[in-house]
Amino acid sequence: MNQIYGLVGEKLAHSFSPLIHKLIWDCDYGLFELSEPQCTDFLKRREFSGVNVTIPYKVLAYRACDTLDEAARKIGCVNTLLNRNGSLQGYNTDYAGFLYCAERAGISFGGQKVLILGSGGTSLTARAVAAGQGAREVVVVSRNGENNYENLHRHADADVIVNTTPVGMYPGNGKTPIDLAMFGRCGAVMDMIYNPLTTALLDAARQRGVRYANGLPMLVAQGVRAAEIFSGRRFPEEVTESVIFGVLTKMQNVILVGMPGSGKTSIGRKLAGRLGRPFVDTDALIEERTGRKVPGIIREDGEEEFRRIESEAVFEAGKLTSAVIACGGGSVLKAENRLPLTQNGRVYYVKRDIGLLSTDGRPLSKSTDALFDMLAKREPLYKSICDMEVENIDINSCVEQLLDDFLCRSNKNI
Repeated sequence: MNQIYGLVGEKLAHSFSPLIHKLIWDCDYGLFELSEPQCTDFLKRREFSGVNVTIPYKVLAYRACDTLDEAARKIGCVNTLLNRNGSLQGYNTDYAGFLYCAERAGISFGGQKVLILGSGGTSLTARAVAAGQGAREVVVVSRNGENNYENLHRHADADVIVNTTPVGMYPGNGKTPIDLAMFGRCGAVMDMIYNPLTTALLDAARQRGVRYANGLPMLVAQGVRAAEIFSGRRFPEEVTESVIFGVLTKMQNVILVGMPGSGKTSIGRKLAGRLGRPFVDTDALIEERTGRKVPGIIREDGEEEFRRIESEAVFEAGKLTSAVIACGGGSVLKAENRLPLTQNGRVYYVKRDIGLLSTDGRPLSKSTDALFDMLAKREPLYKSICDMEVENIDINSCVEQLLDDFLCRSNKNI
């Protein structure tokens, strides 16, 4: 039989598993998007070498196994299957992945009250890890359970919160399962979503200054363990970190902010060409959707109406992954634009001397005095949202600086 590896699940269009396994051990790794009857038949026929299993078939896979590893038995679900001469061996590599994710972020469960949102397969893993690490109390919240979203106030004393629900996941960006402000003692938040990289829940954690982690390290770490099971090889920890960085770099957008006329569009086009990525200009997106030019919208409808339309464009552009996005100069003015800009992106503030800013066709850049007033108001916002500032003295030099940072940086804050 040919060596067949892959991922089994119901909806897999946005899966990063093929990329992860290619980065780990460069195998042919397919996606098997199946209905429940199809999955049952797939597991029964056993015409594969090894597969990972995701929502909603982890319990189904558990029941199909001939043997189980300790983690799978403890948790009650399987996410990795190895076909050894027709015998299905079931593993739960999510346990190791979840623990790696928590430890990487400096999040511990010992002696803590842990609130877990959701009751599916990942929730089972989170419960097992928290209990295994000595949590003082583990509370599972579900829509219809004893502990539900109507009586969350009972658990406002939670120390660690783990979201295992899909609330906030693409394409539902911006949604959150809870109001974090309710939990005054909370010192750590884990959201097992990885698209977007920063959910609304994690953004709230970031603003409150508590430890947080998304689901990407778990996804990669469990994938590395699965690859070890499939290949019979051991991979050093550096491989896990290298793959996390590789997926992050592949997934993240490059976001350019800065004053009108600072060269964001020209830089963005060149950068997108060098990276082999699509280029998106939020002003162009507005014009495409409204059938009107930006200066005309501002003159005829006023700046406030334009900002409303701009926020819609920023929200949609921010959902993208693997893109280069140039944002209008005033896109930072509305607080609600912050998360769409940062959720999947590394943000660069493109600076340019005011005397060199282009003002053609820009009704808000009427004079040098107007530009100075605009800069005074906006620069603190550019600086607060950006990961790096870059001076646009020469476009080609600016592009090289951006490439060097984006492709070579070490970014563990994910």
